[in-house]
Amino acid sequence: MAVAVGIDVSKEFHWAEIKVAESGKVLLSRRFDNTPGAIGELIEQIGAAQASHGPATVGIDVLGGIAGLLEAMLLQANLAVVHVPGMAVNRARRATVGGERKSDPKDARVIADQVRMRDDLRPVRPGRQIDAELRLLVGRRAELVTNATRRAARLRDLLVSIHPGLERVVDVTGKLGLHLLTRFVTPAEIRAAGLEGVLAHLRQARHVKVSMARTLAQAAWDAAAAQHVAVPGQAVAADIVRELADEALAGRERLKQIDARITEVLKRHPDAALILSLPGMGATLTAEFLAETGGIGRFPSADQLASAAGLAPVLKQSGKVRYLQRATAGNKALKRVFYQSAFIAISCDVASRAFYDRKRAAGKRHHQALIALARRRINVLYAMLRHRTPYDPGHVRATAA
Repeated sequence: MAVAVGIDVSKEFHWAEIKVAESGKVLLSRRFDNTPGAIGELIEQIGAAQASHGPATVGIDVLGGIAGLLEAMLLQANLAVVHVPGMAVNRARRATVGGERKSDPKDARVIADQVRMRDDLRPVRPGRQIDAELRLLVGRRAELVTNATRRAARLRDLLVSIHPGLERVVDVTGKLGLHLLTRFVTPAEIRAAGLEGVLAHLRQARHVKVSMARTLAQAAWDAAAAQHVAVPGQAVAADIVRELADEALAGRERLKQIDARITEVLKRHPDAALILSLPGMGATLTAEFLAETGGIGRFPSADQLASAAGLAPVLKQSGKVRYLQRATAGNKALKRVFYQSAFIAISCDVASRAFYDRKRAAGKRHHQALIALARRRINVLYAMLRHRTPYDPGHVRATAA
């Protein structure tokens, strides 16, 4: 590398600084709009610097999203692109004179210096179409789940304020409970409809057992019979509950559609079948893993993948004091994938359960044992993807023995 380029990414424009890697001489520092024409001009400037000084490496602090167009155009121009994490930029800037002062030119300078000084920055490679599809679908699924959680909390809050007895017996995350709330909320409404009227409404919900409908109808009737007080504002609250229940049912259907699309994309993904063979890695976790990593191409070793996920122990040493502690950084979404899959695996995989039990017997707490299992499963998954072989429980038991 003879030229180091640092680009501070933002929504409307990017600030770029081009430096000679050896001397640190600044060749260019200016703003470029986030448009194809302006980014093309930046690429021409980088090309001119390469013609005079040698190969360039470009560092960016954001991947995807607002950097999507910039990233695609840099890679199409066959430039070497690396990712400089935002936390690294922030800490490196704070180590400079006046480091608390933040500006786009200063951040671009820090990114360029990181590119000059570090050889451990992860390369950015052209994304595959199928990985982009998964990333978008997984992001949309996360939005739907977040909205469903927030909506359920609001439903519980409204119900307990006007009809606490009904809130105790209705599952606001289940289809049957939500179907009830699309029509019956207040005690007076339930009493006016009668037990058979409530049951008739519940039977309209598709694919629901009659016994479950009858049990909920009876519980709702009992709750309504126990409350004859009308809470101020309950009519408006009931209308909002009905609206939220309709939205929740629509959200459940949309989530099913997204899951079906994710499953269809996974059938076409070259790595999905291998990952799905690992116990605990269902379709959702597999899609989340691929959406975050795009495969293991960015990670030269399992240790680097574990470090990226924040599951590799961190060495702390000062003088005679030396110890390992749990990492607090890393990709939280990736860490959740491995932790959740480890939690599932201890109930469905003999080798994972045996490893977990050994850690517990050694004095580890539940959380610590799961973290250790998640870290070990990274090695297994990395080897599976590297050697293109599905999970073999017998081989894992033999290696662990």
